[in-house]
Amino acid sequence: MSIEFIGMIGPKKVSEIHPAHGPALNPDYITKFAQAHEQSGFDRILIAQHSTDADPFLVTCHAAAATKKIGFMLAHRPGFIAPTMAARKLATLDQLSGGRLAVHIISGGDDEEQQRDGDFLSHDERYARTDEYLAVLRKVWTSDIPFDHEGKYYRFKNSYSEVKTVQQPYIPIYFGGASPPAIQVAAKHADVYALWGETHDQVRDIIRKVSAEAEKYGRKPRFSVSFRPILADTEEAAWARAENILAETRRVRQASGLRSAPGDPKQSEGARRLLAAAERGDRHDKCLWTAIAKEIGGRSNSTALVGTPAQVADALLDYVELGVSTFLIRGFDPLEDAVDYGRTLIPLTRQLVAERIAQRKQK
Repeated sequence: MSIEFIGMIGPKKVSEIHPAHGPALNPDYITKFAQAHEQSGFDRILIAQHSTDADPFLVTCHAAAATKKIGFMLAHRPGFIAPTMAARKLATLDQLSGGRLAVHIISGGDDEEQQRDGDFLSHDERYARTDEYLAVLRKVWTSDIPFDHEGKYYRFKNSYSEVKTVQQPYIPIYFGGASPPAIQVAAKHADVYALWGETHDQVRDIIRKVSAEAEKYGRKPRFSVSFRPILADTEEAAWARAENILAETRRVRQASGLRSAPGDPKQSEGARRLLAAAERGDRHDKCLWTAIAKEIGGRSNSTALVGTPAQVADALLDYVELGVSTFLIRGFDPLEDAVDYGRTLIPLTRQLVAERIAQRKQK
């Protein structure tokens, strides 16, 4: 089994311990950030979508122009542009980047976030819309003739795209969402199902659920898990760094007027799952740490693996044994940690996976 490492870049430097400052869009930082990931051996980089942030399509275009081979995972929320137009935009970007694009579909787990851009559908309705949206995307990418569509959320006639994706039959679809409606959509459409950094038991459970549903459609999606690795030369130093990150997170949140107690997971089932693990304690399995997730209400990928590079690589190998083939990793010091992962964690994990595969072939 080959494994994939995905990083994450943004239009400016910001994290739980680095308050945003300066311009909302820093082209030089995007260039440096993307190139650092490419040089560090990442396979892809995620460009997130937020209702107050820079346009991820254009950020991806800029990053693609500044790099040569690294792939991209463009976060995209259905509902704000027509799926026919989105299909052409994504196919165009795949062409311009030389076949380096994937799309990460996020239906939305926060009413307030969605409503900033005019989306007032309920949580479950958003996933129903996503189901129809993805069916249209895939048909636009693969249809050789114009076609009509009349569904609950979209209606059009003679839709056709002259531009097709470089990757065939279409670009990879990553998908996030842990609620029952989300799992149903993932089963039908996801090439890679993405979840946040959960415990072994939680990951095992959701892989089983998604795989069982996908089997009904004759599909076998791959699985991705997200972590915030906190590394140091010794285990003691790594945990000391983790505690310092937690203290700084609290200081930054208090300075910004945010409550330091656990926040509201909104409508996100994934956030609820992280908080459920955090309520059982800060440390799980070998080195999974949930204190930051608890501090910020389970929002985004906020659980960490803490230890030396060897310890964290060993912990990642446990998830590979559970069926995970993709890891989205990003640090609390975003650019600096990406470089550090490339020096130690990424090559060591790849080595461990290769050794495990070789051992099995010998048996």
